[in-house]
Amino acid sequence: MTDKQSDAAAPRDRWYVLAILTVVYALNIADRFSISTLIEPIRQELHLSDSGVAFLTGVALALFYVTIGIPIATLADRANRRRILTIALLLWSAMTAVCGLAQNYWQLLLARFGVGIGEAGGTPPSTSILADKFPPARRPMALTIFALGACLGAWLGSSVAGGAAERSGWRAAFLVLGLPGLVVAFIVWLTVREPRRGQLDSTTSTQQPSTLLATLRFIASQRSAVHLLLGGSVATFWSWGLMWWTPTFLQRSHHLTVGQAGQLLGPMHLIAGTAGTLLAGWLMGRRAAADPRYVARLLGWVTALTTIPSIILYCVQSEKAATVLLWIFVPAVYFYIGPILGLLQNVVPANMRATTCAILLFIANVANLVLAPQIIGWLSDWFAGSFGAGRESLRWALLLLAPTGFWAGWHLWTSATTIREDEARAT
Repeated sequence: MTDKQSDAAAPRDRWYVLAILTVVYALNIADRFSISTLIEPIRQELHLSDSGVAFLTGVALALFYVTIGIPIATLADRANRRRILTIALLLWSAMTAVCGLAQNYWQLLLARFGVGIGEAGGTPPSTSILADKFPPARRPMALTIFALGACLGAWLGSSVAGGAAERSGWRAAFLVLGLPGLVVAFIVWLTVREPRRGQLDSTTSTQQPSTLLATLRFIASQRSAVHLLLGGSVATFWSWGLMWWTPTFLQRSHHLTVGQAGQLLGPMHLIAGTAGTLLAGWLMGRRAAADPRYVARLLGWVTALTTIPSIILYCVQSEKAATVLLWIFVPAVYFYIGPILGLLQNVVPANMRATTCAILLFIANVANLVLAPQIIGWLSDWFAGSFGAGRESLRWALLLLAPTGFWAGWHLWTSATTIREDEARAT
């Protein structure tokens, strides 16, 4: 099937489904990201160290998010993806609201476990559904639009959560973000139809169910897939690891309140993040983007170049200078998400896509929800205790993380070497 034929055969409801699943992704990010805005008031009320609050806010969610994600994605490669997505959305939305009812450390910890279990079933079935709504040449563009949900979700998790916490305390923020997801879950169930798996691919032989082991073996044989997985994971370790602690950094080093930090970062996520994502989408729609090597090399360059302002950001003492640098850095956090998802969908067969997405999420979220928050928390405690850094200990910890963006850029650039051959082998 040619690109023109597959585009003409694409389901008519594809843009509606893309819009709805983008909203679902926004809720996924909002419920996950909101707690990073609330780290400081939660830490103060529960009397935790930086490493202790890092475990509660990051690791607690990730323990189940990363371990449950692959089994759920394997199921999504075999079963009804709309049903899986609806149940997952109901669960994580309800458990986010429960976070707002928690009265102590253990109640909040258990609620975060529930959020992680639910969110594990969000992105893999969504990206797999979209791969069957859009033909191969348009998948990077479609997944880039889908990635707009991250911008919207981070805005909700910053501005809305920060504002609610400023007015009514940190518990109110979880209630405000969790309850709307219950309504969206019913909209997904009633209006999104399950597409036929692999209907827009050039062959139909890949529609037989695959196993996790078979998927891992196939990925290992695809050099570009390995570099995309590593590049995307290190990029999230770098960018989202920094962003996880940035609200707290602004409150400590620049003396902002939780509401002020949320109001500062929220528009950056919404405006600059959306601009960065739309720029990526526009570039993915250009004729040059039909060559996956162009996309991979572009991702490598953008990631490496924007690592520079991410380093300077945590060096400067001026709040105004830090604000300017954040407006440069924040778009880079979103630029690579959609294109990497789109490229990965094209270098594996249709019956391995949800599982491959879950493998990326597993590695990436271990990096940015387990390793980055906990390492930064430990380093901050160490700098404060051993070097007397005080409130500036977090600044020094973040400065050690920032240069890892260069590492991510190298993997993304290198994936271009074999990506055309790997796409041909996958289809």
